[in-house]
Amino acid sequence: MEDDPDPEFRTYCHLFAARRPWRRGCIDELLRDIADDKAAGILITDTRMQRIHHPYDGGADVFLATFEERDRMRDRHADWLSGHLSGL
Repeated sequence: MEDDPDPEFRTYCHLFAARRPWRRGCIDELLRDIADDKAAGILITDTRMQRIHHPYDGGADVFLATFEERDRMRDRHADWLSGHLSGL
């Protein structure tokens, strides 16, 4: 795809990936920045990219490897789910 010749309509996307050892609290500052709308477009994943957490200001989407894992997570964190009839 070619860039639009008009600079007013050009868009850019910057990507950054980092591998970090997991320890409790290691992404707290990042999650606070997301909640405060200082950062966006963040995906947090395991090294095999089978589970993805996409936090945003106001919530998060979680993508898990299996339906069973999804159901266990849903049941474990039922109080976090939206009360809206559609689940959104």
